[in-house]
Amino acid sequence: MATMVSVGNGEIWAEDSGEGAGAGGEAGGLPLVLLHPGVGDSAVWDLLLPALTARHRVIRYDARGFGRSPAPTAPYSQVEDLTAVLDHFGLDRAVLAGSSMGGATSISLALAAPERVAGLALFVPGVTGYDGLMAPGFFEQVGELAAAGDMEGIVRLGLGLWGAAGGGTPEADPVAADWLRAVLPAWFGSAGLQREDAPAFDRLAEITAPALLALGEQDRAEVVKCNEEMAARIPGCRLVRLAGSDHYPTLREPEAVARLIEELHAEAAR
Repeated sequence: MATMVSVGNGEIWAEDSGEGAGAGGEAGGLPLVLLHPGVGDSAVWDLLLPALTARHRVIRYDARGFGRSPAPTAPYSQVEDLTAVLDHFGLDRAVLAGSSMGGATSISLALAAPERVAGLALFVPGVTGYDGLMAPGFFEQVGELAAAGDMEGIVRLGLGLWGAAGGGTPEADPVAADWLRAVLPAWFGSAGLQREDAPAFDRLAEITAPALLALGEQDRAEVVKCNEEMAARIPGCRLVRLAGSDHYPTLREPEAVARLIEELHAEAAR
């Protein structure tokens, strides 16, 4: 069931699958929350939902300005919004599966409120407090293209950076192109309003929840390096290398991503 969730100075769209087929047991009792990347909205989980909702209560939501969530009108924090979603659905504790931006938010909550995070399934995750994830000059190029009104140029630029496994162009990779095209309003609408959450990279050793980190071997070298360093810092973290993935693992290898989420969920439920 879809609903609008009140968050500080705004609202966001969220969807709750209800209890999954396996909800009667201990594993099914842990809800699963899906957090999307900045290069797509919650639709990036569509290919995985049938498998996940058959076994678990699954909640996904669109960050402010993404998908069906209104654009922000006041300063906000991603981790505070995640906390508001958990509170709205009455979740004291959940397994978090986050991709890229969603991974960074998941990590931030695991550090700010570890009692609320039962497990972390991280896919090509970002992390606050780490320099060098963005390609040099990226924001300048985006600004120049936007000033010229060339939104398709921004899509082409983004796929060239993050979509190697799909061919790196809108023509070769229409689904990823559509996802990226749809989030451009969120990129510009959140400028100056999203407050970056507290630096987390140097605190990764404090994470106590079971964790799995899957990187895309065809992702940008800077992201791969960061992900390797993150996995090495998180205690007991299982590092998985997805050979067929770039920055869109839920599109490139949805079955593998679903399987890894299930494995992490099972570990968290023990």
